[in-house]
Amino acid sequence: MIVRRSFAHGAKRAAQRGFTLLELLVVMAIIGLLAGYVGPRYFAQIGKSEVKAARAQIDALEKALDQYRLDTGHYPSQDQGLAAIIKKPANEPRWDGPYLKKDLPMDPWGRPFIYKIPGERGEFELVSLGKDGVAGGTGEAADIRNN
Repeated sequence: MIVRRSFAHGAKRAAQRGFTLLELLVVMAIIGLLAGYVGPRYFAQIGKSEVKAARAQIDALEKALDQYRLDTGHYPSQDQGLAAIIKKPANEPRWDGPYLKKDLPMDPWGRPFIYKIPGERGEFELVSLGKDGVAGGTGEAADIRNN
């Protein structure tokens, strides 16, 4: 015996499988509340991780500069800059680099690190100007230095 279902019965059943507009709005409101609560905390963590990454990069550059000094007897001059730890400067017979495995890194905000010799607080100074790219600042916009 073959049982046939009517078209009206099938349409009613298809309508029962979907979500109502009210259910969709409730779900969207919950997602919006969660995003409003979690989003700011997530983005604050990103800022902290960028500062930590800048500190780690400065530490790696500082170690490369120290190795350069051990080999040559001095830090690169201001004119030579950080490029001296990657490519042999002219008239530097005891250079035994490159002192970094890769090219010079940019800071987490895409700007080059500033190298000063002599530094204000030591023999040399490495500086990232922070998120805002301007000297000074506080929080994520504060300058990050090796000393």
